Amino acid sequence: MQHSLTLKRHANLVDRMATTQGVDLEATMMTGHLTPGALDDAILACTGCAAPEACEHWLDTHEDGDTAPNYCRNAGLFADLASRLAR
Repeated sequence: MQHSLTLKRHANLVDRMATTQGVDLEATMMTGHLTPGALDDAILACTGCAAPEACEHWLDTHEDGDTAPNYCRNAGLFADLASRLAR
């Protein structure tokens, strides 16, 4: 089981990365495009990242609308959600 600080750190990274992609996770859940379970899965996938410090640096240096770095384990999810919201 993941330590609660690790989960909180990665939940924050997932939220920040989604926001950078133009995805409001709360709104996406309210519209039914993302389930709570899928969000949990995204956070757990993020905890498997070997470079959270690199992600934090990337987030600090990129603006809204930038595409996620190729090492992001949730890049495909965020791209899919952004395209759904654009419809």
